[in-house]
Amino acid sequence: MGSTFAQQLKKRLELSLPGDASHRIMMPSLINGERIQFNNSKKPRDGAVLILLYEKAGQLRFPLIQRPQYNGPHGGQISLPGGKWEEGDEDLFQTALREAEEEIGIHADKTRILGSLSSFSVAASNHQVLPVVGYYPEIPQYVPDEIEVDEVVDVALDELVNESNLKRTEIVVGNNVRLDSPYFDLGNKVVWGATAGMLSELKHIILELGI
Repeated sequence: MGSTFAQQLKKRLELSLPGDASHRIMMPSLINGERIQFNNSKKPRDGAVLILLYEKAGQLRFPLIQRPQYNGPHGGQISLPGGKWEEGDEDLFQTALREAEEEIGIHADKTRILGSLSSFSVAASNHQVLPVVGYYPEIPQYVPDEIEVDEVVDVALDELVNESNLKRTEIVVGNNVRLDSPYFDLGNKVVWGATAGMLSELKHIILELGI
């Protein structure tokens, strides 16, 4: 199942992607309905995250991570493993693999890259992030980084495409800013914001493929 799915997904990722149409579904707004505005004067930094698909007991799954609480825009949030492009990275695909290896202990050299989703603008931290999609040929043995990862949250792909897991809630960020936000209920975690936007595009593609 897994390798066949990977081949189909790889071919689909080479075609035109849904992009903003799927991203907007998961876009939060201020509690009064107005759009959130960011004033970023600097050029965004490049980064990448990894959607690492693998098969377990006939079920396709992928890892998310819970970030530790810190004084920053993504403290305590559920994210995909990944981070900033660094000098020495050949490209953003390598960035995604390197960061995932550092954060959750997967073997980058075992990962088969299938392609990428649409580049995503993360205004809150002023990054332009490429969601890289990979397939892992075995069940990963996670070794979470003690500083960067509080918990690895293993999620079934079926959870993502299940419409009953698409919900809304009020989220308070920053200096008591209240947001009305759609989110995915995955692994009993609230997955919202940029991560939800990227996963929304993956969901769109999976449903299109009918797998």
